[in-house]
Amino acid sequence: MTWNVFKYCSILRALGSVMILLVLGIICVSYYAVVVANYGPALFDGGLDSITAFVVLSLFHFLLAMLLWSYFSVVITDPGGVPPNWIPTPDEERGDDPLVGSEDGINLSSNQSAMHGKRTNPGIRFCQKCNRFKPPRCHHCSVCGRCILKMDHHCVWVVNCVGALNYKYFLLFLFYTFLETGLVTVSLLPVFIPFFTDEEIHGTPGSLVATFITFVLNLAFVLSIMGFLIMHISLVKRNTTTIEAFEKKTTPKWHYDLGWKLNFQQVFGKKKNYWFIPAYSEDDLERVAWIKGLEYPTRPYSDDL
Repeated sequence: MTWNVFKYCSILRALGSVMILLVLGIICVSYYAVVVANYGPALFDGGLDSITAFVVLSLFHFLLAMLLWSYFSVVITDPGGVPPNWIPTPDEERGDDPLVGSEDGINLSSNQSAMHGKRTNPGIRFCQKCNRFKPPRCHHCSVCGRCILKMDHHCVWVVNCVGALNYKYFLLFLFYTFLETGLVTVSLLPVFIPFFTDEEIHGTPGSLVATFITFVLNLAFVLSIMGFLIMHISLVKRNTTTIEAFEKKTTPKWHYDLGWKLNFQQVFGKKKNYWFIPAYSEDDLERVAWIKGLEYPTRPYSDDL
């Protein structure tokens, strides 16, 4: 019998709030260890130590600001839900009307009539739990209790689903977290090594404990996030999601794979000056339809998928 974690959806929702506090707690401990206990005082030592401290603190605060901006953008941004009364549009290229054969032809308001239309056209995707049609690449989230556009996964760390409208912000959160934890690990390494040597260790017991814990935590995070980030870069390159990769085991004929450049633009937009910030330009939001998560261009030779 397969264990289904989504059976405990209410527990996962409650856990998410705790995880936000945990993230902020780790940030606070790291801030104390890097800024207050070590590199803040080193600013006034003079010479090379002051220059090193200035560089480390500047990078630390910049990456921290970008990390928090990206993180809370994922938390507060709706990942994208199916609009009320949304129905599939006819496939103009094939001349197919997805609602041909349905009882009322246009507005399928009941489960029975919707399923009748689905039987007529197997290409129609319908959610039994939400009792509505599902756009392409849309999946039902048992934790959120609704269908999410281009759903990647439900993340307890951000108390939210990762979907079409906040996937870019999630990737930037991973990216800046990787850089920040890497910086903290490298900057605290000279302070961490004396714990295992005969060198004299300077600092109060509290600062030493905070430094030790911060180094271990950030080292663990940078290694784990590196693998996670590499995986998502691979997914973006192939224009697929975690769910799609798991369910369909994508092949070179994956019909949403338009080449790495267009695949990248589907997530990050076309404006280069917006690629590394958790926001989209107004031009992208108005003209790039796939950012809204309801329609995606496909390869013309992908009829078999």
